[in-house]
Amino acid sequence: MKYKGLSAGAIAVLGICAVYANSFHNGFHFDDFHTVVNNPAIRSLSHIPRFFTDATTFSILPANQTYRPIVSTTLALDYWMGHGLHPFYFHIGTFLIYLMQCVVMMLLFRKVLESACPERNLTMPAIFAAAWYGLHPAMAETVNYVIQRGDVYDACGVVCALLLYAARPRWRRWGVYLLPYVLALLSKPPAIVFPALLFAYLAMFEAPPERRYRYAVMRTWPSVLTGAVVMAWEATMTPKSFTPSTLSSYAWFITQPYVLLREFVTFFLPLHLNVDTDLKAFSTVNADAVFGFLFLAALLAAIVLLSRAKALRPVAFGLLWFLAGALPTALYKLSEVENDHRLFLPFVGLALAATSAAWLAVERLARKVSGPWIWRAVTASALLLLCAYGWAAHIRNRVWHSEASLWYDDALKSPHNGRGLMNYGLVLMSEGKDEAALHYFDKAKRYTPDYPTLEINLGIVNGLLADQGRPQLETVAERYFLRAIALAPGDDLPHAYYGRWLLDHGRVADAVRQLQLAVTLNPAAMMQRDLLIEAEERTGDLVAARQQAQQALRLLPTDTIAKDALQPQRKDASYWINQSLNEYQQQQFLLAIASARRALALAPHSALAYNNIGASYGALKEWKPAIESEKAALRYDPQLAIARNNLALFLQKKTPAGPGEDAVLANHWVDVSLHDYEAGDYEGCLEAARTALRWNPRSPEAWNNMAAANAALHRWPAAARAAQQALALKPDFTLARNNLAWAQSHLQAHK
Repeated sequence: MKYKGLSAGAIAVLGICAVYANSFHNGFHFDDFHTVVNNPAIRSLSHIPRFFTDATTFSILPANQTYRPIVSTTLALDYWMGHGLHPFYFHIGTFLIYLMQCVVMMLLFRKVLESACPERNLTMPAIFAAAWYGLHPAMAETVNYVIQRGDVYDACGVVCALLLYAARPRWRRWGVYLLPYVLALLSKPPAIVFPALLFAYLAMFEAPPERRYRYAVMRTWPSVLTGAVVMAWEATMTPKSFTPSTLSSYAWFITQPYVLLREFVTFFLPLHLNVDTDLKAFSTVNADAVFGFLFLAALLAAIVLLSRAKALRPVAFGLLWFLAGALPTALYKLSEVENDHRLFLPFVGLALAATSAAWLAVERLARKVSGPWIWRAVTASALLLLCAYGWAAHIRNRVWHSEASLWYDDALKSPHNGRGLMNYGLVLMSEGKDEAALHYFDKAKRYTPDYPTLEINLGIVNGLLADQGRPQLETVAERYFLRAIALAPGDDLPHAYYGRWLLDHGRVADAVRQLQLAVTLNPAAMMQRDLLIEAEERTGDLVAARQQAQQALRLLPTDTIAKDALQPQRKDASYWINQSLNEYQQQQFLLAIASARRALALAPHSALAYNNIGASYGALKEWKPAIESEKAALRYDPQLAIARNNLALFLQKKTPAGPGEDAVLANHWVDVSLHDYEAGDYEGCLEAARTALRWNPRSPEAWNNMAAANAALHRWPAAARAAQQALALKPDFTLARNNLAWAQSHLQAHK
């Protein structure tokens, strides 16, 4: 049996490795950007001591700066090993800790199961429970999310601490089990549940029946004291700027029991995993809230009743672990009422409880039904279950591969989540699909009308569209930037992005003021510092630019923009023109524009610099600044042939799209319309279909989408007319014929 257990454990470990083999090159996402990608603190191992004394090093956003020194330390090590932001090193480090946790869970579960039934060898159900957890797709939501490695360390530390206590009684007096507990607390606060789990373990599995609770209390107090000291230290170290939530306490607490119910169901039916839920806090005690409180009461009753029978105590202990693991994030208000990464610690207990209950049920059935077939059927079913969950986890890894795949999935599953819609719009904007991005931003505004970050992005995309030949949107863009500032005057980002927009549009003095304010509000963010250096160079204030550069290098010694600003005497206009050309050839168009502008700061009449700016804007399809820059180049050098050729090309591009481009744009909006229809956003479907028809009035697909959306909204006459238009253009269009029949049947019924 020993060798069978080793073989089964090894197969489970290999299975988990196989499932996650496609995750190691996934990208950075969401909170990774302000804690990892743009965080200068993790880029040097010399900062590691600061992580333990300065919580502002955790994030460049003041509202997100909290004390997690172990997480920051491992991020710095990953950055050092990968010589930069190479996702492989960040993912492999997290996965190895996760794998270690799954192995330790096998040992802990066997200890718990055999404590309830000492005469039995229960290695196999222990391995199955750990494998079920390790292959569960909900775990992929944490393992793939770099900054949420804190949840992995947190859970691994708690599991290791409990195993050390249970399996090595002689080490207890030395407090060895407290070491992983402290490391877990320094990774993420939910590890504070360890004393409760230790108390439950002692009371259920070790203590003499006559003095169960006294026995457990006397042996739990060292962990209680340790936890209190560490949490007090963390509270002292956490900056006052940390703002985990703006929700009302009443709304938060009446929602959490329902969230607990959803989490319980997700363990068995993980069908709706996504990065950013659209579940909102309840404003009143509604039916869902009542169901949540009833579930909580039933869960507590089950724990009490099951703990009375020794054989059932592993089930009770697992359910108690699930409840205790969920409590810290249920009692402490966060910005979202639920997150999939919050499942990581509670599901350890639920895997034990579910497996223990199933094992007892199968054993009872086997005693009633003779023959080996029952165990063969159970084994086959268990393997099939693990394969299904493992495949689902493998699929979730694919979803986490890129920002595009992640936020597309979120937009489909949480169509009423304004932040998710905005982030998918950002993906589209990064791909140059500015019109589609604006569509998603507008949809997001329906659900988050006062979201400063959304206002910033509306300003950016309207600015891009204005530069592409719709000058009337320039005023709209500025209005959005100003509204973002009005909504969050103490936030650096609205000022930083407004400053960047002002700088791009030649309003350098206004840009300097906005960027100075952004730097004052958040000195750790490098983007506004680098922009301020450029702005001050363009005003000719090289002394101020050098001062900013010196401050930037103290934060990030590798900042090339700051380094260059401190060596202007070695880099004349010709240098920056060549630098701009090299960056253009490498398709780094924004950097090419910045370098050409540095050339203009040194040689304001350089036709070559203006031409490089125009060519870069042209590559970005921002025709207005491209044309203006080429005109400036010809103003200073009328014989510059490349500028004349570029100007002619850009003027041609700026003219209305030809028939071929019309079809491409129409097809794009047909796709957007279909996506909205599938997401249940029928008004959005109609809006996108109308846009498609503006580009191609003879698109049968667009007319059919309008028919389907109107039918879904029970607008039967409009549905019938749209379907007839589609059939007039494409008589053999089966979908349109079906939609017409659907609409006409309802019209006949209402006559």
